[in-house]
Parts: sequence; structure tokens; C-alpha cells
Amino acid sequence: MQAAEIELKFPVGDPQALQARLPHLGFHLTTPRSFEHNTLYDTRNRDLRLKTQILRLREYGGIHTLTHKRIDDSANPDTSRYKIRIETETTVSDPHALAEIFAQLGYLPVFIYEKYRTEFSIFDSTTNSTPHLVIDETPIGTYAELEGPTDWIDRTLTDLNIDPATCLTDSYGRLFLDWKQRTGSPAEHLTFAEVAPPVLTPR
Repeated sequence: MQAAEIELKFPVGDPQALQARLPHLGFHLTTPRSFEHNTLYDTRNRDLRLKTQILRLREYGGIHTLTHKRIDDSANPDTSRYKIRIETETTVSDPHALAEIFAQLGYLPVFIYEKYRTEFSIFDSTTNSTPHLVIDETPIGTYAELEGPTDWIDRTLTDLNIDPATCLTDSYGRLFLDWKQRTGSPAEHLTFAEVAPPVLTPR
């Protein structure tokens, strides 16, 4: 399946408060909080990254999904503040066989990131679509993503009292690299094992 993906992220300081507001806005829980494991594949020379493309194998809710993303060259410049990608994806029945095929073709795991995702959806009569809001608990913080038409994203930000200036189009890989630079962490992957929160000991 191929489709244009339009999304925007924003940091969430109080996930419980955000979730409590969603039913009042008409959102319905689609997927309860579930662990998600993502592996990005690329060549040793990072050919896909140089072309601003990603090849990702995701495990979420017991389902493995292979996704390829690329920039939408036909996107309207007026929508540049949103993250817009052409996404092609399919489910995979044997991820280990797929990894072996990738290896034979020169595509190796280059980055792993994990999170706990809770997914909500809503029917928007204005655009006659069913956009999504997801809350991602990552090892470096909690973020929400709005995915849907640009008009709906703008209206939802207003409904949630989110300042558009705080919104992001960065990938989790980019956010991880920025976090590494700020903290000096030696972690190579955005996983809970490598990016463990500090243990506070009583004084």
C-alpha cells in the first residue's frame, strides 16, 4: 500500500493529562499502549540516508511491517512546516527471512529505536477522513504525533492548546542524535536498554 503521510510531532510533558482530554474531543482508543521495536536498514555507505529515504522493519502489536519512506517531491511549498512523506508498506510473515534477504542485497541494520505507543483515531467530517493521534513514550521523552490532513492538524493543535512553535518534523533518529549531542551519551541506539533513566538514590 502506498500513500502520502502528513504528520507533525510535539513534546508531551504530561501524557496522562493529554490522554484525559482526548475523549472530550471525540478521539477513540484504537490501540492500547503497546511496545514497538523498529529497525532501520541501509547500505554500509548509507545510500538511503543520502537520498533522504528510510527502509524500516517494525514490530508492533505482534505484527511485522516493512515500510519504505521518501520525500514527496510534488508537495506544496505552503505545507513545508509539516512532515510529508510517500510511504509504501506491507506486512511481513517472516522477518528473519527478510533480514537475510536484505543482508544478501547489502542492506544491514543501522539503527534501532523503541517506544511504547498508544494510538487514538477520530472521524473528521470536515475532511471526511479518519486521522490519528499517537502518544509515543521513548527512552528520551514522550511525544505525540498528529497524522492526517493539514487542516485537521492545525485545528487539533488549537483544540489541544499546543503552540505550533513547539512542533517538530524531526524523525526519532534525528531527535536521538540531538539528545546524544546534548548529553554526551555513548548510546548507539534509541532503546530502553541503552538509554536507561538515571537511578536516583536517597541522600
